Parts: sequence; structure tokens; C-alpha cells
Amino acid sequence: MTKNVQNCFISILCLADFKPRPVVTALNWEPAEEKAVASPRSLAQASKQSSAGIVVEPFPGDAYIIGDVYEKSHIRREQTKSSGNETTAPKTYLDHIDQLTDNGWPQLRYLGDWMRVTTAPPKWQLLSPEAKKERASRVKVALLDFRADSVTRHDISTAAQLRDLPSDSPTAYDGLLSRLFVVEDLSRDLIETLGLNLDVDPMFFRGQLSDYIWYNTRDPWIELPEIDFVSRKRSYFHVSYSPARYFRAHKDLSLARTEAGGFNVLRRISRDAIWIPGADIPGSEVGLLRSKISFWVRPRKESSTDPVTAILLVDPSITAGFPLWGGHNDFDVCPSVADKVRARPHKNSIFEDIIYHLQSMSVEDLAIVAQDPRMLFQKPLCVICAEWQTLLQYTNTRLTQLEWEIEDPYLRNVEEDLITTLNKLHVWRRRFPLYKTIVSEVLTKVVRRQEFPFATTNSLCILEKDFELILDKLDQLHNRAERIMSVVTAVMSIEESKKALGQNRSLARLTYLAVTFVPLSFVSSFFAMNEDVTRLGRTFWIYFAVAIPVTLLALIVVRFSDTLSNIARRLLQFSATKGQ
Repeated sequence: MTKNVQNCFISILCLADFKPRPVVTALNWEPAEEKAVASPRSLAQASKQSSAGIVVEPFPGDAYIIGDVYEKSHIRREQTKSSGNETTAPKTYLDHIDQLTDNGWPQLRYLGDWMRVTTAPPKWQLLSPEAKKERASRVKVALLDFRADSVTRHDISTAAQLRDLPSDSPTAYDGLLSRLFVVEDLSRDLIETLGLNLDVDPMFFRGQLSDYIWYNTRDPWIELPEIDFVSRKRSYFHVSYSPARYFRAHKDLSLARTEAGGFNVLRRISRDAIWIPGADIPGSEVGLLRSKISFWVRPRKESSTDPVTAILLVDPSITAGFPLWGGHNDFDVCPSVADKVRARPHKNSIFEDIIYHLQSMSVEDLAIVAQDPRMLFQKPLCVICAEWQTLLQYTNTRLTQLEWEIEDPYLRNVEEDLITTLNKLHVWRRRFPLYKTIVSEVLTKVVRRQEFPFATTNSLCILEKDFELILDKLDQLHNRAERIMSVVTAVMSIEESKKALGQNRSLARLTYLAVTFVPLSFVSSFFAMNEDVTRLGRTFWIYFAVAIPVTLLALIVVRFSDTLSNIARRLLQFSATKGQ
């Protein structure tokens, strides 16, 4: 069964800008069981598809091919047979999601579509059957078991390994204080296994899927904010951030975009503007990635002695390029010369970096987990805080370079360069309100949140001052960008005024020439009225005797026109006064 969807604007955000996609017509959706349909020729020019299932941003095709928010899901309708308002116990986690979608949680519809596609649904047509299968079975989990004297790591790479964990054996929890599943990326099998075995709230997975910052009125991937009363009951939260990466050449940035297209979760990397050639290597780029990290704690009874079980979702890492300025330092005091320095994993993996910090938790920190499970999120939140501080330093650097561009006399004389500077400022002025909103939500819903299920204290409040400083710095940078914008527009106005003055001087010269030659032309025409040209030789002296004084008189009148008009005005006023 196919359905033609015509004249639909693409609404998925682009990496470099946030413009709607071109109109795409007559795109057919095919169910998963059928052979993948080859992309139309127009799509082939806009996308890059590999056997591994990598799709480069921006997405080609029709974003609403899965149906808009006011329609029933096309994917669900084709792949499953609807059974109405069935109230029997669900057989799978996906069945549970479908039941919730039909009975009060419409935003879970996108999670159901995502699980059926196991990546952003608009990519579905562009994936080969092999790529779909690989994406659906993708699992990368590090299970950390925390005991009083050790932290044990178990790497899990298949859904079967997740299902076969010895959680029900008598010795599984011996001496275990807490258990944390650190998950990189998401997939259908992973969500199905963790969601069903641990009874995870589906909204937890739903909040990790996408990186949208605004929505159209038809978007089925809309995430409406929850009222605070409801969010306080949740045993999870999401934190957004924007790590910066440096690329020596544009091809490295293109490779990073290809990597991001290979993620199951939707992540885009935005290219920053081209900056000063003298300060940056020609052709080098800085990319800003929209990322998320999510934390969930398994509900348990207050009197339960079972260890704390939690899930930490992190994004896959971009390996192309470098962490900007080499990445952040460690959070501990530098060890002394006599101490052994602990090996740290490569900073290209946020997954390994967070595990490294989690494995360094002290015995005192682990003891707090029983009182506040959020203690397991303290180290990852420190990593996010460090990423925000790096981004602020980068922003300060770029604004300083913009001020330098304004001070450069050469740039002030080139209108195009000033317009480029203005365009760079517009990008940052748009980003600052978004960044402030994200940091404010982290402060309100995560760091300052006192009410959290199964918690008697708040172990994240230690970072409150750091995020307050970040928010304050964002306000300062935003105000600074506004001031620079005013200076740039003022400089452009001054340059325009200088150009206008130069044009006026040129017009003045033309006026003097006209004043000079008009009397000469008049006199010569007057004397030319004689038909006998031979008689004009006798009157040349008359021509000059008349033309020169007339020309001088005209120049004097033009030069002192303002003065003469003032004198005439005063004489008239004096005559009028004397007459009275």
C-alpha cells in the first residue's frame, strides 16, 4: 500500500541554517518487509548513502512521509494491524508504547515510529535492508557495578547479553551498592530490552531521540514542555549541551557530518562562520554539535534494600577533528610527583570519558547514592559543565575577533567585510537566547531540583554556582553582542556618510564647471547671431570684455550665494522695519 504525499515542505532543520527544505512531490513510502525503494534522482543529488546506513545531513525527501501530527502514523498503519482500543496486557515494549500513544500520551507516537525505523523516520527510504537490520540491533552498553571497594565494568554489545544478565541469581546483588547502565546511542532492540526488563518510562527514551530547537505546526516529533508539577514526579531528566570541535579542513567537517548521519539518534553539527585568516588556518572550521545526555533511576520501594539501578544515555562521539583546545582538564587536583598518574582514555569519546570519571568515584560518593541516586550523575554533569565553559570561552574569542575586525581601518573601508561581520553577529545573537534557555532549564529542573523520587538530599546542588556563572556569562556575552551590533551599524553609517560627502564634492566640481561654461556658451551664442562670420574677428575683444566679467559674476554669486541671500533677507527686513 502506498500513498502519494504532495506539496509538503521539509521541516527538518538544516545544519548550517534553519530554512525549510525544498518542495518534494510524489514520494512513496514502502513497508519494512518490502524491498527498499531506490531514492529519486533529485534525492540522490542531495544525499549520500552507504551500505552502513549513513545518511548525510540535511535529510532529503519528504519529512512528513510518516504523516503529520494530525494524521495516523503511516509507518504504524503499514507495519502493524491496528486492534482498536485494546486494553489487554502488552506483549512487547513497543505494544506498551502504542497503547500509551492511543490513550493520553500522543507524543509517544514518534517513539513508536522511531523504534519501527530505529532511526529518524524520514531516513527510512534511504536505508538498505542491511542497514536497517544493523541499526536495529546496534547495542553499546557499559554496565558499571559499584561496590564499596571496587567498580566492575561489563561491556555489552548485543541485546541477548542484556536479556541474559544474571540479575535474578542469589549472588547477583551481593555487596552491590548501585548498578548503572551507560548507553551510547539507541536502537530498537536496546530500547525494547531495557524498557521491558527495567520497566522504563517511555518518555525517558522519547526525550533523547531528537535535537530540534523549534517546531512547525504539523511536526509529529513535537516535544511539548511538561508542567513543573508533573516533571517533579519523574525519575529522570535530560540535559542539552553543545560541544565544539575544531577541523583543520572543510573535508574533516564533511566527514563529521557523515558520522553524525550514521547515528541512530538525530544529531546535527553546525558550521560556524569563516573567521580571520591570520588567526585561523585557511580552510579550517569549527563545528558546534547539538547533544543530549539523559539520566533515569529505576523506581523502588522506600524500604527496599535492593541496589540503585539507573540508566545513563550519552550520544555517540564524532571522531573527525579535535575537541576544541584539546578538551577540558581532569576534575581532580593534580597528583604529586610521587603519585601514580591514572591513564585517561582518548577525549574523542564522551562515552569513555564519562565512564572514566564514574570509575573514579570515592567511597564517600558511593555512600551518598543510597540517599540520592543522582550522585551517579554528578560526574557526568561536571563534564557537561566543562563543555559549556569551553563554548563560552570560544564565544568570547569570536566576539573579540569581531571587535578587532571593526577596529581594522581596512575593513572599515570595505562595505562587504562589514556586512560579513554583521552576519556573524546575527548568528550569535540568535544562539544566545537558546543557550540561556538551555542553561536555565538545567538549573531549574536538574541542579536546583530538591524533590526527586527516592532522594533525601540533593547531590547536584554542588554545581549550582558553576551553572549560575555560566548563565551570567551568557547574559554578558549577549549584551556584548548587542553593543557590538550597535557599533557595527554606526560604523557602517559613518562609512556611508563619508561616501556621500565624497559624492557631494564630485557634484560640486561639476557645478563649478557648469557655472564656468554656461556664461561662455551664452555669450558665444549671442554673438553668433550675426550672419556675417568675417565680422566676428573685430568683436573678439568685445566677447572677452563681456564674457569674463559675466563668468566671474556668476562664480561669485554661486560661491557666496548663502551670504548674498542672508544680506538680501536682512535688507528686506530692515526696509520693512523702516517702513513701519
